[in-house]
Amino acid sequence: MEIVYASARELEQALRDAAVAHGRHEQEIGREDPEWPVWYADFMARAKTSETP
Repeated sequence: MEIVYASARELEQALRDAAVAHGRHEQEIGREDPEWPVWYADFMARAKTSETP
């Protein structure tokens, strides 16, 4: 699946949204997530393709 952002601003917002969601995820699991890049990539791809992240 190819994920394309229309602008740097759109990508920036996606990263900010992922950061907020990931903060909640880390609170739920009770520790830092060393695999955060994998989590971010999945979250951002699902959000961009309108799947519920």
